[in-house]
Amino acid sequence: MSEPKTHKVSRRAVLAVAAVGAAAVPTIPALAAHADAGSDFWDTPTGTLWTIRRGNQRATLVELGGGLLDYTVDGVPFVDSYPLDSPIKSAGRILCPWPNRLGNGLYTWNGVAQQVPINEVARNNAIHGLVRWLPWRPVKQSASSITLGTLLAPSQGYPFPLALTTRWSLGPAGLRVDHTVTNLGTVAAPFALGAHPYFRIGDALVNDCVLSLHVTTRLLVDDRLLPTGKEPVAGTPYDFSTPHAMGAIDLDTAFTGLGRGTDTLARTRLTAPDGHGFELWQDASFGWVQLFTGLGPAGRPRGTLAVEPMTAPPDTFRSGDNLLTLAPHTLFAGSWGVTTF
Repeated sequence: MSEPKTHKVSRRAVLAVAAVGAAAVPTIPALAAHADAGSDFWDTPTGTLWTIRRGNQRATLVELGGGLLDYTVDGVPFVDSYPLDSPIKSAGRILCPWPNRLGNGLYTWNGVAQQVPINEVARNNAIHGLVRWLPWRPVKQSASSITLGTLLAPSQGYPFPLALTTRWSLGPAGLRVDHTVTNLGTVAAPFALGAHPYFRIGDALVNDCVLSLHVTTRLLVDDRLLPTGKEPVAGTPYDFSTPHAMGAIDLDTAFTGLGRGTDTLARTRLTAPDGHGFELWQDASFGWVQLFTGLGPAGRPRGTLAVEPMTAPPDTFRSGDNLLTLAPHTLFAGSWGVTTF
């Protein structure tokens, strides 16, 4: 697997990113003015909504967590949406500085033990990072694209300042998502990134849909969904290298050893019985993909498949597996996207 892309940036560029992040997080007086103006800033748990359009495509992004609320093509929903008054925990959101689970919320970095808050209490894990609860604000916007940014300030258990941007754009090939993360601090930071979109194909059930997934390995987990090892998928029920109907298989599974084309992209493809479907692609920065067949945001049993591109597997802060060290003033860049048919 290729190493994730990182770039050394100048101090001027770092300050510019910091300024973007600072502008993305309104001050308390600014929030008050926003509210006084009669805005719908926090009328719902998702905050402000932004819609982008191109031709027959439409996507809606949300302020809280900077994530994807919906994506439709010719009026057909390809992302499972959720009620705006629902405090959704992870659907569609950006997962950083770690995706998935961190056992006990405890890790050691440069010889110092760090404890982040536990937010999956039943399993004693910290789950899906820290930025999904932050407000993201527009940096740049057009009819068919929007760039959202936020700042992750040093906090309990993660004393590293990061500036993040995500550009959501609609083009001829579908929805494209471009991420940057910059370490604004003076010391290296542990880092990983993921996203958590729940996909659907209209009203089709995933049991009847054909899955195509070219991977070599799946992660084995215990009852806390923490890694215990790896297993080849060849010849197992998790082998979808020859595309076939998903049937009743239950997945909450991370895969790696992703097959890539000459364009270095890995692809996960799901096709409904009527021939419609989607393909999620992810670049070489994302060496893992998590598939989840559990109940989607709209509450339709077997109606969704979460396809989550990730740079690292669960518990990466403790295992070090594909964990990225983000040096001071270094920028990470990675992309993924969705094509429908």
